[in-house]
Amino acid sequence: MILLIKYCVVLAAACMVLVPAGAYGHGLDLDHIRSIDVQGTDVSVSVAMSPNVGPGDERWLTFTATKDDTRDNASNVTFLIGMFDGDRMLLRDYFFAEDGILHIDIAPSQGEIEIHGEQDDILRAWHETESDPVRITGPIFDSGGLYTFEVELRTIDEPTNIIDDSQTHYADLSIIETATHAETDATGNDITFGTKSYFDSVSAFEYDSSAGQVALEMPFDWSERAMSHIPVLHVEISFPNDFEEFLTPSYVGRANGIDLFKASVLVDDYTADDDRIVHIVLLQDHLRFLKNSMKKSDQPLPDTITFTISSSNNVVFPLDAYTKSEDFLVNLAWEPVEPEPGVSTTFIFTIRDGATGEPLRNSEYTFVVVQNGQEIHRTSGVAQIGGQFEKFTFEDGQTGPTIIRFENIRNTGQDTEFGMVVVPEFGPVVLLVMAASVAAAIVASRRINPSIP
Repeated sequence: MILLIKYCVVLAAACMVLVPAGAYGHGLDLDHIRSIDVQGTDVSVSVAMSPNVGPGDERWLTFTATKDDTRDNASNVTFLIGMFDGDRMLLRDYFFAEDGILHIDIAPSQGEIEIHGEQDDILRAWHETESDPVRITGPIFDSGGLYTFEVELRTIDEPTNIIDDSQTHYADLSIIETATHAETDATGNDITFGTKSYFDSVSAFEYDSSAGQVALEMPFDWSERAMSHIPVLHVEISFPNDFEEFLTPSYVGRANGIDLFKASVLVDDYTADDDRIVHIVLLQDHLRFLKNSMKKSDQPLPDTITFTISSSNNVVFPLDAYTKSEDFLVNLAWEPVEPEPGVSTTFIFTIRDGATGEPLRNSEYTFVVVQNGQEIHRTSGVAQIGGQFEKFTFEDGQTGPTIIRFENIRNTGQDTEFGMVVVPEFGPVVLLVMAASVAAAIVASRRINPSIP
């Protein structure tokens, strides 16, 4: 039974959360400060960091100032930049970029934080030369978590055009933190959980075997200033895929005691060969919902966010999967919920617009059933009102992992698929196999569509 569960995932309705392109989480490698009023001109600043590097690795930072009206880079920009790791200020200094693009190389090391380069004669701002970039060494970005940047624009257009009343603006970037947590199961055996945070450092972790629950905590600033920079918060919990005690079809998530949307918890049995991964993914609107819910209690807002993930045996229909392009969303349910050989199974589905969630009338499709890599059924049809159904009866021996695939949706060549497992010898067990588009969403960090219910 446990071996079969390796292939099995149950996703709740609308559990198909796709992560914004270029970021698995809050400001992971890019953040924007938009429309700064500089002497009557709106200027936006992007803050970027080299992706896919861990704590202590060499990396680069780039600050780019762009005029909103022309989309051209601003010239002769002096940035006053403060870098913070939580409440700890790493540095605060002036940096000059003639073409509006400031590139800084970061080399974490022991000792004091030092800036290397040349300084101008006006504000003593650090700037690159033809042969050398600005470089920072020392204990900077040597740990995972959330880093905050305070940015002021002190000159623009001309190096001597000094702006005295510039305001401070904020950007946030995260360095992925990976950690392991030693826990014990119900019989006292050791079990190792893992966490991977694309937001801030996990400050506490606990597994409660009697409750079938994992809890983790991390710092969180519930102010609007901080939350306005959060397109998505993403954290992963992993554990061995043969850990039967916590290996259930689905999970219920809560944050600070408030139920999460079903779309916020995803189960992933495919990214790692030996582990199950539970993804917690919260959009900005979800975080505001949590904040408003907490404010109703008349208690002060905490400075943390605590997630709990509890095991659940519920199967919730409909199941959702996007095509790889996200142009189409397919909802799927089947009846009976526990199909078995010799009993007709009805597959009920709706083909929707991937951007709006609206049903698409007159949608052509090909419905395919696959077992053991072989097609056992194929038929084509038209969903005249967007919704349709197909019937199929499994024969004796047609058990095990089964793929339900929708091909050539609306004659576009686009496909998506679901899966289930029928195992009569253990009693009918029906579990959703994560659609290929879900795995692609986590791996390729595709775009979230919050309009889908």
